[in-house]
Amino acid sequence: MLVEQRGQVRWLWLNRPHRRNAIDPALLSALDSAVADAADSPDTAAVVLAGAGPSFCAGADLRHLRSVAATGGDPLDFLGRVSACFDRIERLGKPVVAAVHGHVVAGGLELALVCDVVVARAGTLIGDGHVRNGLLPAAGSSVRLPRRVGESLARWLALTGELLPAEAFTASGFVSAVAAADRFDDLVAATVERLRAAAGPAQTRFKNLLYDVRDLPTGPALAAELAAFGAHWAATDMGATLDGFLEKSSGEGHG
Repeated sequence: MLVEQRGQVRWLWLNRPHRRNAIDPALLSALDSAVADAADSPDTAAVVLAGAGPSFCAGADLRHLRSVAATGGDPLDFLGRVSACFDRIERLGKPVVAAVHGHVVAGGLELALVCDVVVARAGTLIGDGHVRNGLLPAAGSSVRLPRRVGESLARWLALTGELLPAEAFTASGFVSAVAAADRFDDLVAATVERLRAAAGPAQTRFKNLLYDVRDLPTGPALAAELAAFGAHWAATDMGATLDGFLEKSSGEGHG
């Protein structure tokens, strides 16, 4: 991993370019540690996940899985740790942007799926790809992919293993924007700044709420939302917060 702090934004770079950032135990441990550090950093308001070299991430390292198979080992411990790490990223109390390029495949797709926003460089290919290697997903693709891209496209990607251009994912909102290589850095910066500008307890609690209610029936979900509002109200100086908003709105001609 390479870790870079740019103001209030923590950049986490997957750094196995010679393996297209395929995830092996060492990279997984480094990613898990970097995510924990970002979560604990009071100077970090947003996180960007990116990949060094030609691709974002090509998934789990098949050479590692092959060595496990050759020794009669069980890969579930490693894959369980991958799944747990990705879940921690999804639950991180700060917005996470995946800045993707090259290939976003299998575990790489599963990593992008747990990020709040995905922006892509033109020419990026995205897909599940597991069936092409005779494998099944183990870090969330079967659960998160239909939610993010829709049932029909998710089934196509799962059952064919095909990779599609990033532009194919903008209609679903999974990829929020695509930019040419010479404009990609500007796109990432603008995306992160909009998220950073809204940073604070409300943003964190809203992100947590989205995670907590997503699998609940409507009634309990609405009750959880109301309870979250009450907890936020009790924990916040709402008088000062609302005064600040109203003063700003008045200054912009909206009061």
